[in-house]
Amino acid sequence: MRIVMTIVWAFLLSLMTAYVISNMTGTGFSFLQVMVMTILFGGTTIVLGEGIIKEEEA
Repeated sequence: MRIVMTIVWAFLLSLMTAYVISNMTGTGFSFLQVMVMTILFGGTTIVLGEGIIKEEEA
């Protein structure tokens, strides 16, 4: 469930970012850009959360 919600949030944040950047630059909205950013954001978050960053046990 954590991975699914991570992908959903990565998609929503990528959608928002691509929309704002395309409007600021005056170019057209690209859904491909959203999908690429979703893969990058989601993949990075999953790798960091599941593998690299570990909680310290006190």
